[in-house]
Amino acid sequence: MSADIPHGFRPIPIGGPFLKAAGPLYGRWDGKHVRLGFRVEERHANPAHNCAGGMLCTFADMQMACVIHYQCPEIAGHRFPTINLTTDFVAPVPVGAWLEGTAEVVRATKTLVFVQGSAAVGGATALRFNAVFKIGPKRDYANPLDPYDLLPPSKRK
Repeated sequence: MSADIPHGFRPIPIGGPFLKAAGPLYGRWDGKHVRLGFRVEERHANPAHNCAGGMLCTFADMQMACVIHYQCPEIAGHRFPTINLTTDFVAPVPVGAWLEGTAEVVRATKTLVFVQGSAAVGGATALRFNAVFKIGPKRDYANPLDPYDLLPPSKRK
């Protein structure tokens, strides 16, 4: 597989020091959803030369937390600490593969957000995930409704 990043994706500043070491993750707006992706490298691999489960869980966690800002404007710009994360490893993700995911907010209450999503390689589902996030304090984003600068200029507020 090519090490190229698919058209429209660009590195996004998501996560803290851990993700800087494990990443980068790439993001793009597809007109309706925020998509995240990354190219699996040797450093992400388990002994079978597939992406390690810990990296897949990290990706799923970031994918879901990211979409909350874009799908829930009333709470955009907050921190969203993970309370519960469930992952189903549907298929192996080999070194060199481009893993791409999307997620949807299922429900947001006054204190919690429920999210589900999936990720695929070449259109074939490799990972399903869901999580519960706590609505934490506000963060200092320049634009809380588009903290990763993914929306086209016509959609920015």
